[in-house]
Amino acid sequence: MGRNLISNELSPLLPIDAPERRRIPVLLRHAWYGLNQAFRRRIAHLGVTPDQFTVLRTLQEHSVASLTQRKVADLMSSDPNTVAALLLRMERLGWVERRADSKDKRARQILLLPLGKKTYSKAREIAVILQREALRALPPEEQDRFMEQLAAVAEACRKAATVGARASKASTSTIEDN
Repeated sequence: MGRNLISNELSPLLPIDAPERRRIPVLLRHAWYGLNQAFRRRIAHLGVTPDQFTVLRTLQEHSVASLTQRKVADLMSSDPNTVAALLLRMERLGWVERRADSKDKRARQILLLPLGKKTYSKAREIAVILQREALRALPPEEQDRFMEQLAAVAEACRKAATVGARASKASTSTIEDN
C-alpha cells in the first residue's frame, strides 16, 4: 500500500474518505486480490479456478442432496449468469450435474459428482493452508475475533447492497410514474 498511514490518534479528526486513512474498499480489495491470486497459483495444477472451488465448496458444505443454481449463486454472493456459465464448464469437466427441478421446470438442481468431490478435497487442503498463512499476520488470540468482525462487516455490506437495490428500484419507479 506504499504510503504511510496516519496514527490512530489523528484518524477521528479526518473525514472517513481522507486519502491518509485506511478505507474498507481499498483494504478489502487488496486482501481479496492477494488471496485470490495466491490461491489461483496454488491450485492451477488441479485445473480448478478459485470460483470453481467456491462452487464445489458450496455444494459440498450444504447437506441437501442438491441446490438450485440460484441458491448456489446466492450462497456465493455471485451473479446468477456468472454462476450459470461456471456450472456449464464444471458440468463438462464431470464435476457437477445440472438437472431440471421437479417442482420448477425453469430452475436447475446442481448435484456434486464424485470427480467434483475429489477435486474439491484436493483444493480444500491447499485452501486451508493458505488461510492459516494469511491469519498468521494476526496474533493467534485475535484470529477468531477478526473473523467475527470481518463477518459483521460483510453482513453490513450485504444489507447496504439490499437497501441500495431497493432504493434504486424505488427511484426508478418514481421516475417512470412521472
